Amino acid sequence: MTGLQRLLMLLVIVGLMACSGRRGQQLADIPTLAADPAEAATAQYMTENAPPPGFRQEISFPDIDAQLIGLPGWRYVVTLEFNGIFARTPRETSATARAEVWYNQLGSARRVLVETSGELIGQEENNRFEAVRLGPDAFLVRNNTCNTGADAETAADLRAGLLVGGVNRATPTGLRATLNGEEAWQYRFTAEDLNLPSIRLDETGTLAATGEIWVAPEHNAVVRFYVNLDVENAFIFDRQLPVTGQVILRYDLYDIGNAPNLTIPFGC
Repeated sequence: MTGLQRLLMLLVIVGLMACSGRRGQQLADIPTLAADPAEAATAQYMTENAPPPGFRQEISFPDIDAQLIGLPGWRYVVTLEFNGIFARTPRETSATARAEVWYNQLGSARRVLVETSGELIGQEENNRFEAVRLGPDAFLVRNNTCNTGADAETAADLRAGLLVGGVNRATPTGLRATLNGEEAWQYRFTAEDLNLPSIRLDETGTLAATGEIWVAPEHNAVVRFYVNLDVENAFIFDRQLPVTGQVILRYDLYDIGNAPNLTIPFGC
């Protein structure tokens, strides 16, 4: 069973969150979206705002959070939202998922909070679970019941890369900012550069993407990954019926270097 299949199985078992509000639906809602590349891509501008050595040509983060295991601690929030219709029908459908993850390297510990909803994930109502890994032990709390075993291990090891993927190739725009407390540089990418494990097109499917990725070279980590996708005839979460509509992906990394105190979840 692949990682995506395990993720889908878990999400179908526990369900998923409804996003709180409609912010982010439009490209103008992305607060740090790059200016027109033609305005920023002069040689002088790029030289003055070049990232540090090793990050000046192109970067690759196919799994947006894969390299975070080497950092002492952090927290991130990742969301995926779809709104649209089943392809070639007027029937509306939706899916939303939000995960917040904490990590403590010294304690080999992770905490995961997930909220989901939507029939593409298997259930209409909102659902929530909490999972914690403490070294070799994993705990899963859902419906006020604590469980251990395979489901708990899958839930506690949930990664953003399985939900929203990442970027195979991106190039610097020359924009630099302090984001989520870190000095970061912005990079641009095309739809062809994206790695999207939760989305698959059928033979007639199309996908258009607009977004940005911000990298903190000091930590070799992505601190922000925002993408808006317009899809037609696409399969989301390996469901059997294709859909057409908009997918919104959001990922923010916080508290780099701060190791949270993680314990057995309440109820276990």
